[in-house]
Amino acid sequence: MAIVAGSVVVAVLALWIQNAIVPYSKPFWGLFDNQLDLDVYRAGAQTVLDGDKLYDAKLLGQMDYTYTPFSIFGFIPFAWMSMTVARVVWIGGILVALYFTIMISFRSLGRSPTLALRAVAVALVTVMMLLEPVRTTIWYGQINVFLMAIVLADLLRPDGARLRGVATGLTAGIKLTPMLFAVYLLVIRNTRAAVGVVAGFVGSVLLGFAILPSTSWDYWTSKLRDPDRVGTPQTPGNQSIRGLLANLGHTNEPNGLLWILLVLVGFTLGIGAAVVAHRAGQELLALSLVGMTSCAISPMAWGHHWVWFVPLAVVALNWISDAGRSASSRIVVGVMVVGGFLAAFSWRTYLGYATWQFNQTRDDAYLIGLFFKHGSVGWLDWFVWEPYVWVFVVTCVVVLIAGARLRAPAKPAEVQAE
Repeated sequence: MAIVAGSVVVAVLALWIQNAIVPYSKPFWGLFDNQLDLDVYRAGAQTVLDGDKLYDAKLLGQMDYTYTPFSIFGFIPFAWMSMTVARVVWIGGILVALYFTIMISFRSLGRSPTLALRAVAVALVTVMMLLEPVRTTIWYGQINVFLMAIVLADLLRPDGARLRGVATGLTAGIKLTPMLFAVYLLVIRNTRAAVGVVAGFVGSVLLGFAILPSTSWDYWTSKLRDPDRVGTPQTPGNQSIRGLLANLGHTNEPNGLLWILLVLVGFTLGIGAAVVAHRAGQELLALSLVGMTSCAISPMAWGHHWVWFVPLAVVALNWISDAGRSASSRIVVGVMVVGGFLAAFSWRTYLGYATWQFNQTRDDAYLIGLFFKHGSVGWLDWFVWEPYVWVFVVTCVVVLIAGARLRAPAKPAEVQAE
């Protein structure tokens, strides 16, 4: 019961800190307000229901629809709801998906779903909400946590599980970046699951063409090739390698060749570290690294895309709590957890004057994320601009250095048997 009581204290403290960052009751800027992206999803679905052209429409008067035609089928039920109801259902779904992600992550690490573990998982949901990727996923009404939960539920199943990879392919049919998991599966020679990912993706594309043929043709032959539809590269929230080049170089046209070279480096680093983790039996860590890699090498990766910090945190916390690990390694991982948490924390930048935000003048603004602190930290500015890319690099390097030491320590009975 001590663990349950401690979890309650942690949850209450995390919720209090959340309110201290931005009061829940603050109009528009409060955690459960805004929901701009959810409104865009609903507007996109309504555009299709009305028979209009999805990718030519300016949703809500200003926004482009950036996901695939297949994705619209999941948003149609929300178009039938009022925004008030849709908001409650969507936010509730995100919180449930976070809890589910944390629980399946612990279970994949051999933890039994006891009452104590469930209490810890609930507390971790509130703590993870303090991270900018998770907070802004909730605040915008984004889809990232749902996609991550589906991928983990699919790929954490045993290798021979039926239709393993198909659900991941379907998520790629919504947002293309999960296709990187097919590459990872091929590299580790799990061809069956890789084929499942490809099959799920192809199925989503074919379904899109079957139901929305002209819309699908427009997307796959034209709109897909325009990465700037999701935002300009030189944006503080663009936490990708391309964003790093654009923000540090103060340009919206970063050097294309340099970007491609760094993407290849990032891909090699991320997939290489994932393979090392896989060979050491750390599949959750491997999948987290692939998810992070997909963010790093993407042309545009908003901060809220980096929800892969959640399962990564579970891996780290499980390591720290494992008495079989060496004290030195637990300290190193503990330091990394603190550093990563601070890098991804919902740091607030308050603007107490009228500014142009989201195509509207607002009396004040609460900007969330370490990357909004650029220009105020001197020599550390290179890190503050793109903290998530650097967290990714450090994590990959540590995993590559650790190598076989990532393996779970042998239990006493196993040692005796040897």
